[in-house]
Amino acid sequence: MGPDVIGWLSSAVLLATLIRQIVVTARDPDARAVSRWLFLGQCVASAGFVAYSLLVGNGVFIATNAAILLTAIVGQVMVSRRKRDHAEDR
Repeated sequence: MGPDVIGWLSSAVLLATLIRQIVVTARDPDARAVSRWLFLGQCVASAGFVAYSLLVGNGVFIATNAAILLTAIVGQVMVSRRKRDHAEDR
């Protein structure tokens, strides 16, 4: 098994866990348990990792970190909307 296979398998596991977290967040009516800083920090870190991956030219990391950045953006939007909607309901 080559190193890229290990990288792709690890990426799949990581993305599956992040997608699962987004599903759990989507089902939480007010998203009180989810910190906005979680997805914001993930966005910043992932953007940095995408830049680094591009600089070193590693395809596994470019694809993985771009996908992680996308999950962070989706998560951030969902949490912000849930918290805003919950605040309006009060």
